[in-house]
Amino acid sequence: MIRRRGTLFVVSAPSGAGKTTLCREVRLRVPDLGYSVSYTTRAPRPGEVDGVDFHFVSEAEFAALRDRGEFAEWAVVHGHLYGTRARTLEAALVEGRDLLLDIDTQGAAQLRRRYPEAVLIFIVAPSLAELEQRLRERRSDAAAEIARRLARAREEIALWRQYDYLVVNRDVKEAVDQLTAIVVAERLRTSRVTLALPDLDVPAEGRS
Repeated sequence: MIRRRGTLFVVSAPSGAGKTTLCREVRLRVPDLGYSVSYTTRAPRPGEVDGVDFHFVSEAEFAALRDRGEFAEWAVVHGHLYGTRARTLEAALVEGRDLLLDIDTQGAAQLRRRYPEAVLIFIVAPSLAELEQRLRERRSDAAAEIARRLARAREEIALWRQYDYLVVNRDVKEAVDQLTAIVVAERLRTSRVTLALPDLDVPAEGRS
């Protein structure tokens, strides 16, 4: 009765804003919401699994994929290369599967140009002071790295108007509720579906 093309939900945020946690929780709540696993040249962090969290590759492997034009987007983020394979996105769109993408602002801009119908969502912490505190509590970065991430955060936050939605992560449950609501609402947009009701005399696009 209803056919629909897949939707790309592109989520960006400064480091420490809670993007990874929110994306994980939303995937647990929303049925049939896939996840695009990015490629990266950085080393795995404790607990990360190759092929699940990221595809961990060498710089040579990444460069080979990039030079063959296999990335829909790629960028240098905090000194490491990240990219999204185009064939993964194309297959999902054609098959009507929705994908959640955890992408930095550079990659999001590239995807918006390539897929204008993608939904871009920006996540921020309540303040820069809160963001700094979260970064320090992770105890995974040196002071110089935290300072670099905060400087980059200011640059990223300045781009928030380029996104369709803004979620302020004051409380994880509230932010997950909001992110879930965005996904559910976008799935119901009439512009994203084709409606076929053979037992009614109303055409799919409505009466003229």
